Amino acid sequence: MPSGQLQQMVNGNMVTIETDEFFADKKVVLFAVPGAFTPTCSEAHLPGYIVLADQIKAKGVDAIVCLSVNDAFVMNAWGNSQNAENVMMMADGDGSYTKALGLEMETGTFGGLRSQRYSMIVDKGIVTRLNIEQPKQFEVSTAQVALEQL
Repeated sequence: MPSGQLQQMVNGNMVTIETDEFFADKKVVLFAVPGAFTPTCSEAHLPGYIVLADQIKAKGVDAIVCLSVNDAFVMNAWGNSQNAENVMMMADGDGSYTKALGLEMETGTFGGLRSQRYSMIVDKGIVTRLNIEQPKQFEVSTAQVALEQL
């Protein structure tokens, strides 16, 4: 995983997560969405990880991370609206981490620079699985696929 910073709301305060430290000693399932509160993201992608969180963590996963090129306040509000207490809602506000991963896309008037839809399994800072969706698809980055890959 590249070095960088992400933001997360913790107890009403925005904190910066240093990715080197965060991923160094954990097994993480990370999934990224083009935008918080958008239809597929809110109706299927995030809810799938919420429903399967216990099963995913039972496979030795330390953290489930939802990443989006949104700010930490939006990610927090979205997580709260979805009851995502078992998913870490992380923000890549300027898209720099998404660019460092090479998984950005330009969406024009939808929102400009956004993340492609994908999931990955990260074990002690090393990506062991990467599932990138084709544009306008939602098949390989589901929670069920991640669970099967663990």
